[in-house]
Amino acid sequence: MKRGLLSFALVFALFLPNLLSAKDAKGLNVVLTAKDAQTQMMAMVLSMMTLNQNKEVNVVLCSNAGDLAVKGMKSKVLKPKNKSPKMLLKGIIKKGARVSVCPLYLPNANKDKSVLLDGITVAKPMDVAKQLLNKEYQNLSY
Repeated sequence: MKRGLLSFALVFALFLPNLLSAKDAKGLNVVLTAKDAQTQMMAMVLSMMTLNQNKEVNVVLCSNAGDLAVKGMKSKVLKPKNKSPKMLLKGIIKKGARVSVCPLYLPNANKDKSVLLDGITVAKPMDVAKQLLNKEYQNLSY
């Protein structure tokens, strides 16, 4: 019994600061590079949940995740909602998320800005760095 209580107290003490700071956070920064559809979907779901709490969301798509930003490229439909990461990406953009692709993505994929979905821009490294260092935001990287 004491051991269980001690474990609970330790976990609570370790996560309490994160819980408190997340409540006061202005929003969420997400850097997504993963090719895996489930990982991409989790990033989109957490972004949507953040927007639903009237918080700001900034997403930077790099590497394989940059494909989500390209018109006409498909992404895998996942259960249980039968939605794809790309579908949720479009949804978070409609709800006000700021989404960009890293500046390395387009030239290395032999593409230009014209292929990007509406509402997606090319990130400026200095702006991304400033946003990631902004203590008013929580950062997630997938």
